[in-house]
Amino acid sequence: MLRIAVPNKGSLSEPAVEMLREAGYRQRRDSRELVLADPDNDVEFFFLRPRDIAVYVGSGTVDVGITGRDLLLDSGADAVEHMQLGFGGSTFRYAAPAGTVTSLEQVQGLRVATSYEVLVEGHLRSHGVEATVVHLDGAVESAVQLGVADVVADVVSTGTTLRGAGLEVFGDPILVSEAVLIRPRAVAEADVPAGVEVLSRRLQGVLTARQYVLMDYDVPVALVERAVAITPGLESPTVSPLHDRDWAAVRAMVRRDQTNQVMDALYDVGARAILVTRIHASRL
Repeated sequence: MLRIAVPNKGSLSEPAVEMLREAGYRQRRDSRELVLADPDNDVEFFFLRPRDIAVYVGSGTVDVGITGRDLLLDSGADAVEHMQLGFGGSTFRYAAPAGTVTSLEQVQGLRVATSYEVLVEGHLRSHGVEATVVHLDGAVESAVQLGVADVVADVVSTGTTLRGAGLEVFGDPILVSEAVLIRPRAVAEADVPAGVEVLSRRLQGVLTARQYVLMDYDVPVALVERAVAITPGLESPTVSPLHDRDWAAVRAMVRRDQTNQVMDALYDVGARAILVTRIHASRL
């Protein structure tokens, strides 16, 4: 039975559970459940602290897990990224009081407060910057005001919290993170268990279903080539004759975020009866 670690709380928890549910796996109904068996899919889910998941995966206690790239790298665990999952995006950056520090080189000799000690130390070391890293479990943005540090390194989404504390970001991002599926480093990608391959295909199917729609339209036969150039699909669109032999029906997958632009372009070419259908699941 495949053992999968899932975040039990935090910003990654609900999207991870929803993605697994869309992939056809049973999910818990009570947040107090820590272990959930899904015998129909031959898997068992373990709901763990997001920060601990990489440790469990790296030690081989569980086969795979869902966590953030930032948490994986900060854990120092013997685990590696297996695939990106497309949610939980965040940017990890340095920030300091406005006008005091404007480049990474100026962090030399300063105190940096963060909840991601391993990640920050590695980043500073890779850029030849020596600084004192102060580990905090939370409320990092208050560290400068309280005199604990000169600079902070934290996850930034809108930057509102940092600005509220009188801080502004500087330098390039330390890391661009998102939710990832991870596996033990000792297990090569070509040697992952069959259950992991099935899980990966299902999750990729969810990602595809979220990123694409199915577009159907009618177009004069004389204009088919111009139309399919707009909707090439993944391999090739389906083109079928209609009862009126001067017209053809075309079906193709189109990126969801381009739907309206593509519909406009097709209409201008001469396509009509343009319909869009949501994709519930897929295997490519």
